[in-house]
Amino acid sequence: MEQYLFVLRNSSFFQGMTDGEILSVLHCVSGTTVKKEKDEYIFRMGDSTQLMGLVLKGSVLCIQEDLWGHRNILEHIGVGEYFAEPFAATPGAVLNVSVVAAEDTEIMLLNMHRLLQTCPSACAHHNKLIRNLVSVMARKVLNLNNKITHMGKRNTRQKILSYLSTESMKQGKLSFDIPYDRQQLADYLCVERAAMSVELSKLQKEGYLKTNRNHFQLMTLTET
Repeated sequence: MEQYLFVLRNSSFFQGMTDGEILSVLHCVSGTTVKKEKDEYIFRMGDSTQLMGLVLKGSVLCIQEDLWGHRNILEHIGVGEYFAEPFAATPGAVLNVSVVAAEDTEIMLLNMHRLLQTCPSACAHHNKLIRNLVSVMARKVLNLNNKITHMGKRNTRQKILSYLSTESMKQGKLSFDIPYDRQQLADYLCVERAAMSVELSKLQKEGYLKTNRNHFQLMTLTET
């Protein structure tokens, strides 16, 4: 596990913990590492699990799919971030999402049942971990709230501007990269890719933004 300490110590889940405490907790919660190739499923809708995942390398997508292959991307999860923790923390819960590798990825799986039950010695770092988990889950609620905000917009143009405005504020700059390619962005916003491309072209011509692949630069009124 030592080779992953750089990622772990920079993750909000292990905030305030020493390397020794991190390694001790990983032993407590039966941390195991798994490699997944791009587009390989980690969890599928309908699964039950006691395991939550932490991305060590690469990234994963939380998605919803129907029988006809239509995909709704709920969230992109990068290095040091987590997935499936609400389902793992709820006994008997069935996943209403799938988790799939967005690229070749390494993940760590942690046993939520063991995480929520403190060690027989009631170690202080295990208690830190539980407090950090609450913060992680609260952040997921905020991310979902952002998604709902974008989805509540009336048309494709407004959804694009809502998403890009939020990303700009989150990253603290007008020029930034997003974690999605064009198809993934359309799936995240639940719009048709062709319609989204038309709107992006219009927004560029009207001086709202400049874009190249997954890079965007938003233009202020004084720049247009």
